[in-house]
Amino acid sequence: MLRVHSLIAAVAGATLVFAAPAAAQDYPAKPVRIVIPFAPGGLNDIAARVMATHLTEKLGKQFIPENRTGAGGVVGTEMVANAAPDGYTLGIVSIANPVQPVLYKLNYDGRNGFIPIALFITSANMLAVNPDLPAKTAKEFVALAKAKPGSIYYASGGTGGALHLGMELFKLLTKIDVVHVPFRGAGPGTIDVIAGNTKAVIASASSLSSHVKGGKLRGLAVASDKRLPAFPDVPTFAEAGFPEYSGGNWIGLAAPKGTPKAIIDLLNKEIAAIQDKPEVQKQFADRGAQIVKMTQPQFEKFYHSEFELWGKVVKEAGIKAQ
Repeated sequence: MLRVHSLIAAVAGATLVFAAPAAAQDYPAKPVRIVIPFAPGGLNDIAARVMATHLTEKLGKQFIPENRTGAGGVVGTEMVANAAPDGYTLGIVSIANPVQPVLYKLNYDGRNGFIPIALFITSANMLAVNPDLPAKTAKEFVALAKAKPGSIYYASGGTGGALHLGMELFKLLTKIDVVHVPFRGAGPGTIDVIAGNTKAVIASASSLSSHVKGGKLRGLAVASDKRLPAFPDVPTFAEAGFPEYSGGNWIGLAAPKGTPKAIIDLLNKEIAAIQDKPEVQKQFADRGAQIVKMTQPQFEKFYHSEFELWGKVVKEAGIKAQ
């Protein structure tokens, strides 16, 4: 009897071995959606649409970006976690993901409910303000905030998102009191700063690129080792007098837990090919973002390490869900 069970297990194992390559060979057989947990206009949205365009061209079936916003990215992320693990629902992951389990009661496993597929880009944070705010430098911004505690309102793309964390880290460092106003995505938050309702934002330099270059926002400092070629007039935080500050966002692609490895490996390979395209590299370099390639195991290791780092930051900053 034991031998029969062993034989069944062996056959089942062999079936799985042969099924995985077949899954990749036939994939995709229908359109694939890429869920973006934030509103249009932010870096998550831009990265997803670039990946979708090139994956559609290469794999012959439509990859469709779909914005599902709410609760600091939880609404869209939950949709991906609870989707069938067949490769036809993928999701954008970012620095927001490691924060979600600390801030929210989730209906899914925020840490282990996904298979990280590939890291796509990273982007250094930039501190920017509405041009009407009388602060020409980061030091002047801090001085203004200290002179009038609680008078400056800053926008974010949602509680626990990259924009929120970026400013909270700066607040911890400088001991300033500025008031958080969350929006449903980086795009709406940035637009509110441009309109002058809120006055400041710390966001990825790439998502602020056109607004800073067009004079709608004033860039005060960027969290990079050296000035970004896209913003030669914006000093680094070190140059601005805050060498301890560092921060930014990373954006990648993930699939629900249980998605066949062959599909994960195929997507990782195709995304690496997209990253090699000179036009894609230029597109993000012009925005101040950086293409970063990782193997799937490397990205998975990085993804899990971020939960340790940002969980600690959220607790120390006393960030609460709103």
